[in-house]
Amino acid sequence: MGHYGQVAPVRSSDDGSGPARRAGRAVGRALHLPITGTARGIRRATHAHGAGESGLGKLIELHAINGAGDMMITVALASTVFFSVPTDEARGRVALYLAITMAPFTLLAPVIGPMLDRLPHGRRASMAAAMLARALLALMMSGAVATGGLELYPAALGVLVASKAYGVVRSAVVPRLLPPKFSLVKANSRVTLAGLLATGVAAPVGAALHAIGPEWPLYGACVIFIWGTFAAFTLPHKVDEAKGERRARLSTHEAHSRRPGLRTVSRSVLCGLLANASMRALSGFLIFFLAFLLREHPLAGQSAAVSLGIVAVSAGVGNACGTAVGAWLRARAPEAIIAAVLSLTLGVAILAAAFFSGLFMAVLAATAGFCQALAKLSLDAMIQRDVPEAVRTSAFARSETVLQVAWVLGGAIGIVLPLNGVLGMSVAAAMVALGTTMAYRGLVGAPRHHHPGTSRPRVA
Repeated sequence: MGHYGQVAPVRSSDDGSGPARRAGRAVGRALHLPITGTARGIRRATHAHGAGESGLGKLIELHAINGAGDMMITVALASTVFFSVPTDEARGRVALYLAITMAPFTLLAPVIGPMLDRLPHGRRASMAAAMLARALLALMMSGAVATGGLELYPAALGVLVASKAYGVVRSAVVPRLLPPKFSLVKANSRVTLAGLLATGVAAPVGAALHAIGPEWPLYGACVIFIWGTFAAFTLPHKVDEAKGERRARLSTHEAHSRRPGLRTVSRSVLCGLLANASMRALSGFLIFFLAFLLREHPLAGQSAAVSLGIVAVSAGVGNACGTAVGAWLRARAPEAIIAAVLSLTLGVAILAAAFFSGLFMAVLAATAGFCQALAKLSLDAMIQRDVPEAVRTSAFARSETVLQVAWVLGGAIGIVLPLNGVLGMSVAAAMVALGTTMAYRGLVGAPRHHHPGTSRPRVA
């Protein structure tokens, strides 16, 4: 018995009660806690204020996955199409990229919204398909990204179309997942902010993967999008319910026909949409124009890569701040907000043209990011206020398609314009001036005292 009494403590140590095992468990918990603690913190943030019960929290997380995956692909394409060759050749490659991907997309984009409008019962499947398609395309692109061959561009077009299809469906889904007493502006601001944060995290991770090999960011994107494919099906079933929904036309007049359109949007919404389109076009323009301009003329004392990083971070911070301010304002006087932010952007663009410098480029990028976020949230508020619920999800889908086409057109102008800073900022100011005109038209035509139903269009 004495012999076994001496052995017992050794067995208990092997079972996990000894000092070495306890220390091992403590180390394991210490290493595991940052991951699990961060995950729990993210889940608490995304599911706060009823978002967990309504399903909005899952959509917020899905949009973060989408943003991270798209950033991985962007890093891979940028390294091949833009950074790996001299400026003149890079400009030719980007022009080729626009011709092969953006031009067909401009023709396809107006079809995406109406086509998805006809699939109201398959929104989860549509979002999952958009994720899976990008996962497979990222895998296909991994073989061509090192050489930058022509086979890369059709796959990039597929990624772009799938990404925009996801964006259209996501815009239509948000209104169906609103928690009680939760405004659409607040919901969209949370979704947008999650995407921005995920993009900011994914960018350095993608750069680190690219250091291993040019195809590794695409492998990372493939894994992320596969995760997103499964996450899309965790959304509530009510996402696929379309009872009582009808399709909207983005027009202020009913068609004179035996079978006219269903309902139309108000003048305020249409003017707000066109004003937002000018801001989205400005965003696309600045991305492409400043990318090449800063390669040729980087900020004082900085390399081209650092100069691009400073401007990109300025735009990202501005966008995040605009999203936060938009949620705080809670859609008060959306027409006035759109007119104000476009006027601010126009003023900064004019100053950038008159006193062109690296500082003004960074300030314009930050201002454009801030004002674009505020303008988009205000447009969402007007759609929620003025468009009948039966066609609201359709109106969101159609409006998002218009904004995406505007971004493409702005990017095309940015790539063909000569690399002259004053000329570029003047063109940017002209874009915003057109939008500002529409914003003030919407402001003048807006009802001073809005009552439910007063500005809603009639049923055809």
